[in-house]
Amino acid sequence: MHCHTKEGSLDGKVPVEEFIQALIDRGYDGMLVSDHNSYNGYRAWKKSKNTGWSKDFVVLKGIEYDTIDAGHILVIMPEGVKLKILELRGLPVSFLIEIVHKHGGILGPAHPCGEKYLSITNTRQFRNRLAVMDKFDFLEGFNACESQESNAKAMEIADEYGLPVFGGSDAHKRDCVGLGYTEFREDISCESDLIRLLGQKGRQLCTCGGEFYRGTTKEKIGKANSLLVQSFWFYNHLGSMMRHRKRIIELKKLYIRIK
Repeated sequence: MHCHTKEGSLDGKVPVEEFIQALIDRGYDGMLVSDHNSYNGYRAWKKSKNTGWSKDFVVLKGIEYDTIDAGHILVIMPEGVKLKILELRGLPVSFLIEIVHKHGGILGPAHPCGEKYLSITNTRQFRNRLAVMDKFDFLEGFNACESQESNAKAMEIADEYGLPVFGGSDAHKRDCVGLGYTEFREDISCESDLIRLLGQKGRQLCTCGGEFYRGTTKEKIGKANSLLVQSFWFYNHLGSMMRHRKRIIELKKLYIRIK
């Protein structure tokens, strides 16, 4: 439920078809392609000539959106709904929630207790979390690239708000693929099935877990990771400013009032 492909994420190393085959080999029934601010990984799969061999494997379209004030948010829209605004990073989380729900989608924080700027509990928005936490539809309770402590805190928040929990590998590299899983109470064959299931509310709708990945960049570079995190803050804000005009145009198309 959290995957990054070579075609869709700048830091992704695994082509989407290779990702699918690896998950099939590990006994998975499907995946959510959730590239950074892009549907290109999912598009690559749709255009593939070889989708027949994976017809029994469910590939769902998602995105990991970089908000300007609440870190990374996983977003899943109904099949057929195409919103260009979701590929333009930098929306405030309140706008993102409004847009996604208005168009029938669901969303929730990725690695909510992870790195500064990337995760909602380590952003300014979390100081007033009651304003948004109860508006999310799920929460990532297990992330293979996070620490045991980070995931434990995420599960505590899920319990506090009664949110269903997803588990994912957050894989960017081959050796991380399939380390996180989500088991659903009902069969999922498309995005609408998932949205409908989570619409029932309640923590019992799905369970998650997995193995921890020990090859993350932050583990390899140690203290230098803080510099990388600060660089991300600059990169995210610069990207947001560059896309500001395009976001305004797209928001007007969606009839969202701009203040």
